Amino acid sequence: MTISKVLSLLITVAFFSCGGDSSENEEPVKQPNIHTLIFIDKTESVDITKPFVANKYQTALKQIIEDNINQAGDKVEVYYIHENTSKARTMSMTARSSMGDTYGMNITDIEATETSFNLSLRKERGIFTQQAIRRLMTANNGSSNLETNVTASIPVISKAAETATDVRVYYFSDMVESLKNGRDFHVNAPKSSEQATEWANTDAEKLQNYVIGNPMITMILPFEATSSSKENNPNVTTYWQTLFENLGVGNVQEI
Repeated sequence: MTISKVLSLLITVAFFSCGGDSSENEEPVKQPNIHTLIFIDKTESVDITKPFVANKYQTALKQIIEDNINQAGDKVEVYYIHENTSKARTMSMTARSSMGDTYGMNITDIEATETSFNLSLRKERGIFTQQAIRRLMTANNGSSNLETNVTASIPVISKAAETATDVRVYYFSDMVESLKNGRDFHVNAPKSSEQATEWANTDAEKLQNYVIGNPMITMILPFEATSSSKENNPNVTTYWQTLFENLGVGNVQEI
């Protein structure tokens, strides 16, 4: 074996014995920030004073904040659903807790940094949750509670999608659209799944100018499991699922 080959072999052995796989020393990849949009129905058809509704909605808000606020830059916005939904932003908060750069730190320093970050994050989550629940429980005694404009949330989602790659949308509502100059599901609800789909296809055509990306959308309904189909009309849910699918959304859930 030549001297050059011996040297090459020695260098290779030394490289791997010293941790040639540098994956453990690489800086962690930062996850995209989450932009959370929460739409809370403030119309007459959703009674937040009912114990079941209050408990379900407060529990859901706490879980949403817990799941979606993980790092500096994660954002939560709360809008009221009523006759002027798109102009009804009542809360906008952005997380500031940052883990900081731990690259090159020893184990003790990393653990201390993580502990400090987790404490800060827990505090922020608590503040966000408290403020969101406060908005949830605030009564709307004005005339705006006479109309329910769920469709007006579409421009809000589109605006968020302009700057965020991970948009998560939550509707705390019965999803019963009720407009004087539009769909009024209180007066004329879809009578079948086929009719709901037809209406949704028609209405989606009018909203094609709004690019909303592919956000995760969750409809959190105020109905108990024993509610009748007259109260919790499944065709209304079909309408919204179809409408969002027409706008490019692949993940629409109902709770």
